[in-house]
Amino acid sequence: MATILIVDDRPTNRELLVTLLGYAGHRLLEAAEGEEGLAIARAERPDLIITDIVMPTMDGYEFARQVRADLNIGETQIIFYTSSYIVAETRQLAEACGVSIVISKPIEPQALLDTVQVALESRQRPVIPPDSEDFHREHMRLLTDTLVKKVDELEAEIAERKRAQEQTQLQIQRLKSLHAIDVAISSSFNLNLTLDILLKQVITQLNVDATLILLFQPVTRTLIYAAGRGFRTTAIREVKVRFGEGYAGKALLERRTIHIPNLMEAEVEFVPAALLKDEAFIDYYCVPLLVKGEVKGVLEIFHRSVLARDPEWLDFLETLAGQAAIAIEDSTLFENLQRSNQELFQAYDATIEGWSHALDLRDKETEGHTQRVTELTMQLARKFGFTEEQLINIRWGALLHDIGKMGVPDTILLKPGKLTDEEWEIMRKHPTFALEMLSPIAYLKSSIDIPYCHHEKWDGSGYPRGLKGEVIPLAARLFAVVDVWDALRSDRPYRKRWTVEKTIEHIRSQTGTHFDPKVVKHFLSMMEGSID
Repeated sequence: MATILIVDDRPTNRELLVTLLGYAGHRLLEAAEGEEGLAIARAERPDLIITDIVMPTMDGYEFARQVRADLNIGETQIIFYTSSYIVAETRQLAEACGVSIVISKPIEPQALLDTVQVALESRQRPVIPPDSEDFHREHMRLLTDTLVKKVDELEAEIAERKRAQEQTQLQIQRLKSLHAIDVAISSSFNLNLTLDILLKQVITQLNVDATLILLFQPVTRTLIYAAGRGFRTTAIREVKVRFGEGYAGKALLERRTIHIPNLMEAEVEFVPAALLKDEAFIDYYCVPLLVKGEVKGVLEIFHRSVLARDPEWLDFLETLAGQAAIAIEDSTLFENLQRSNQELFQAYDATIEGWSHALDLRDKETEGHTQRVTELTMQLARKFGFTEEQLINIRWGALLHDIGKMGVPDTILLKPGKLTDEEWEIMRKHPTFALEMLSPIAYLKSSIDIPYCHHEKWDGSGYPRGLKGEVIPLAARLFAVVDVWDALRSDRPYRKRWTVEKTIEHIRSQTGTHFDPKVVKHFLSMMEGSID
């Protein structure tokens, strides 16, 4: 086992050598610079010294000369282990200092161990360097050259770090812009708003004068204006380009990015005249907007001088084009979905109105009753603060309030006289029939309250379940008042319609027994001024 002194101003370098040589079984000593190393060497008399060259206070050359000049440690083997430039002068000056081994960082671990072993086994007596002016002159010259190179390296490293930092900042800004676009796409289906945000990011992040998005119209096979920024005039809004014509049409046809470095020298038929005359654009890019192989439009970039681009500029342009294509696709899908939902809703509504009309036709005595009670129930429901979605279900429930009567035989439903007890028992089943008919229909499950519960009474004496008070769904409580009002105010073959006063008196008399008092209060208040 040998004692080895390591002299280096960088702790990481010392740590590496200490770890490597420690595993080899050597005893290690450390010093951070030449003067400290000299003191440790004199005290410990190591078998080998491994030292850096460029260090503060005392460099490796002077440190080696001081070791050689000391009679007690002058014959200690020394290895120069340096990351500075090793040139012929370096080795000459090292030899002048009595150092015959010079290695450069980094070095393979095994090569370092082999070099250390050779130095420890060397029986060659080190040369004691003379103290001469030539040595000091050469020492200073080489040290100066090394420092100059170090400064150059440091300046280059600083410049590279600055470029890396600027590139990192640029990447951060671009990621932020993509995030802003993503938020716009996910939070709004307003295509104009989303494209405006996107084009703002295009101009800011790509540092261009103007940008434009043209949408592809499959029916006419043309590209039309959708959004633009940075133009001096509004003439660009009128631009229409046929598929395959002009640079925009060509980019779409060939599905590739087109770059024209000088629009002034381009073929006239490929460029709208307004872009040359009024805008004076020079540099131009056009990127097709594609989603799953389908063309959506183009993104165009315009600049009034030659563009200064970083290496990732074009990639980012095409990334932004991809975002634009996604925004257009999402907006189109949403519009189509809205249109489909509206058409489906209209189909549902028309179907329900058809069923309602069929019921009225079956029972001539109540013809027109369903439409009237539906309109009054909707007015009353609005006073109770139902949402628009809830109002749809209330409307459908009101239209279908007697759908269960389809399960009642005509002999009972259309009987001119009074019903027997047995017949009334069957008639009272029509709310249950309604439940059985409507509950399997998914979109009508929220509309069942009125057909199933409009014959329940506030005091619990109604049917089919004998519900009481607020256990009865509110929609059914509203409809119950309206239903009785319209029935009493309508002519029947067996009686004339009641007067307003008599009808109001009857409804008030049933408040708290048949009807919800709060509903009666709001209903009568609503009817004031609208009763003939």
